[in-house]
Amino acid sequence: MDQKFKNTGDTLTQALQKTLNSITSQQIKLGELLELVGEQGLLFFCAILVIPFLFPVSIPGVSTIFGSVIILIGVGVTLNRLPYLPQRILDAPIQREHLVPMLERGLSLFARIDRITHPRMQFFSRGNLVTGLALTFSGVLLIFPLGLVPFSNTLPGLAILLLALGMLQKDGLLVLGGYLSMLATVIYFGALAYGTVLAGQSILSMLGG
Repeated sequence: MDQKFKNTGDTLTQALQKTLNSITSQQIKLGELLELVGEQGLLFFCAILVIPFLFPVSIPGVSTIFGSVIILIGVGVTLNRLPYLPQRILDAPIQREHLVPMLERGLSLFARIDRITHPRMQFFSRGNLVTGLALTFSGVLLIFPLGLVPFSNTLPGLAILLLALGMLQKDGLLVLGGYLSMLATVIYFGALAYGTVLAGQSILSMLGG
């Protein structure tokens, strides 16, 4: 796999702290954030992008933009090549007042993952095709317009985090957890759709009766 997708030796917490320390301007473009991530690469970038969906830290209007980047990176993982990221997306601005609290919340999460992750079950972390497709599909689930529905962003965000960090750390158990989180998201969304249909039928029945 291309070096852009590989771990370079820093712990997850160290890499995130370095990124956080490098943010000095009041506004940063998404492409500039990717440059700050640097050698940790695109999978680590995916992990950073899903942090706001795992905590109650709001960055207005990022679901579609961040989800689109994750989809493109997932396609790149699937094809084992660097993805094309449109300049319009790379130029998307993020305010420091929103970004820094997000990354600070992520530090505690990444520290916990650092304590439990290590190379294992590498059969699951070597499958670029399957894992890339799962990462892409989870990005699609992330941008579903269900922002007001509880856990509608959290579940696919967790799937993306586990898939990306599992591949980065060669930890197949994390990757397997990502698959399960993605499956849980599909089941949850399916249950929401089924409940909506039943509610609609009930309302129509009441109106018709």
